[in-house]
Amino acid sequence: MSGNLARTRSRADLSIAKLAPQVGSPFDAIRSVRTDGTEFWSARDLMSPLGYTRWENFSAAIERAMIAAEVQDHPVDVLFRGVTKKGSGRPQRDYELARFACYLVAMNGDPRKPEVAAAQHYFAVRTREAETSPSELAGTDLIATALLEATKLLEAKDARIAELERAAVAEPKIGAVRRARDERSDLSVADAAKVLAHHGLKTGGDRLFADLAERGWIFRGKRDGRWRVMQSAIDAGWMDALPQSHYHPRTRVRIVDPPQPRVTQKGIEKLLAIHGVSTGAGVSVDASGAA
Repeated sequence: MSGNLARTRSRADLSIAKLAPQVGSPFDAIRSVRTDGTEFWSARDLMSPLGYTRWENFSAAIERAMIAAEVQDHPVDVLFRGVTKKGSGRPQRDYELARFACYLVAMNGDPRKPEVAAAQHYFAVRTREAETSPSELAGTDLIATALLEATKLLEAKDARIAELERAAVAEPKIGAVRRARDERSDLSVADAAKVLAHHGLKTGGDRLFADLAERGWIFRGKRDGRWRVMQSAIDAGWMDALPQSHYHPRTRVRIVDPPQPRVTQKGIEKLLAIHGVSTGAGVSVDASGAA
């Protein structure tokens, strides 16, 4: 047994009773079973037992868990099945989480929350129990191995986040050289719509997004529904993409967001020409959207 495993087992020996899933666990109570016998947990139902009150905070943990699954070559769409939860109000975004997905969400939750720690113990043990029969791995060995595997997943997730951040800074294929030459040469889709409207084209932000998608300049991501720019539109000089990121409000972990679609001056001129709008001497735009 390695030194790391021995130390992990020693810690597990001190609290094995606490780590073992308890009968009547709240996580058992919210477990659902489909007609085909497969089980899942609603992310919305899981949010409160993990100590979260705001969906936007909890969804950040889900996004990190998806990255952890992706870098481990697990089927993200199967583990995190996106659904719409209907209620008395507006439909809400939700996920049907497999047991292993719950495990990853718990490992990527706020470690300061005692509820998160309890979920980590519960899903670590239950996930391992589903994969290994008690005769092969049980007791402290089971807990120690699960904790070691969780550490590996977190290390892989951190490496993937660092890779995404480097890619965003490098900006290799999204017009960084052209942006350095003329930082005022592209606009957000909303501002581009204002310029087009100024020149007589009846459009708005939502309508322009739909128009760009129909022309194959942008597309929606399958997993998050966010707009992304087609490389062919970037290569043609009609579109660009601006890297974006934000920091989680509690953990302060930097999260890389999908790049913002930008319409270049050449793209605006192309759209005006497509719609038969003549601009005479050409189009000049600035970042405020004024022509």
